[in-house]
Amino acid sequence: MIQLPLSKLSNVGTTIFSQMTQLANENEAINLSQGFPDFMPDMELLNHVDHFIRKGFNQYAPLGGMIGLKEEIARKIENSHKATYHPDSEITVTAGGTQAIFTAIAAFIKKDDEVIIFEPAYDCYEPTVELFGGIVKRFEMKAPDYTIDWVSVKKLVSDKTKMIILNNPNNPSGRILKESDLQELIQLVKGTSILILSDEVYENIVFDGKKHLSICKYPELKERSLLVASFGKLFHVTGWKVGYCAAPENLTAEFRKVHQFNVFCVNTPIQLALAEYMKNEDHYNHLNQFFQEKRDFLRKGLSGTSFELLDCEGTYFQAVKYTAISEKNDFDFATELTVQHKVATVPFSSFYKNKVNENVIRLCFAKKQETLEKAIENLQKFNNFILKIFP
Repeated sequence: MIQLPLSKLSNVGTTIFSQMTQLANENEAINLSQGFPDFMPDMELLNHVDHFIRKGFNQYAPLGGMIGLKEEIARKIENSHKATYHPDSEITVTAGGTQAIFTAIAAFIKKDDEVIIFEPAYDCYEPTVELFGGIVKRFEMKAPDYTIDWVSVKKLVSDKTKMIILNNPNNPSGRILKESDLQELIQLVKGTSILILSDEVYENIVFDGKKHLSICKYPELKERSLLVASFGKLFHVTGWKVGYCAAPENLTAEFRKVHQFNVFCVNTPIQLALAEYMKNEDHYNHLNQFFQEKRDFLRKGLSGTSFELLDCEGTYFQAVKYTAISEKNDFDFATELTVQHKVATVPFSSFYKNKVNENVIRLCFAKKQETLEKAIENLQKFNNFILKIFP
């Protein structure tokens, strides 16, 4: 047998999302672990896809994306954030948000470049940085509020700092950045050449009348930022893997140098369908209300239990602290919930390099009503079972 060369990602295994989904399937558990809806997208959108396929739009799209879709993206950004991007030279359609993130890191990070991330962090940031020889510097946000101490972040900055990666709203904590955070960030990068990669795939899922503050709202940040978003989260089509990156022309030019040799272009009929569907802004302007109802339903169902519900300002994930129920670490507790009580969740420690355990798990509420009802029923039964043993 041939001896393989040393892996570039020797410490990387199967993602926690795949692990918990497999465990859920093996145990016939309700899957609140992986972040995808279990309900159908709008039939109008599906009909648009069918129309463009049958009309013969089945060949390669342009490298940067179909112009009609890029124009609708530019219009959405301008209406939402009062920021202008040129559709042709500053917006690139990508094969999902993760591909956009990978491409942005690949385009700019070289050996020994330092990249600051905020944990708990989506799991693709760190391995991608390391794949291209970069060094990750981490700031650990802690339960229950997951706030950022910018004085501590400033200590992570050096003359080797090339990029700061933000996730706003944050997956998994549901935290959103405040005006004070963005002002601190402006001061932090002022007079530097530090780039910002802003993962904003949950931008339209923000609750309780709060506002999503995009990186592009601030001219001082926009000029150095690559903004990433996702249609999977916007229109309940995560399996279509279509997103985009918006950035100034000079950054977009570098981004596309990698993009063209990565995927080159993205699914043509779906781009055309999304462009047509986006002409009606109501298709995305009420997404926050749609998911807030699901969030509130889950929170109400668990309010009488010993689970401690942490604040959820955005995303479609609810963080839950279980200290009053079990002393097990979060991975073992999540495994027990899945195997014995038929509800799959994700342990928060998997979002930290150092496996920080604060007895917190993540529940996805982007599910049908009957799915949430059954999950709540199972969690209530589990809670009552524990109370009988330890009254």
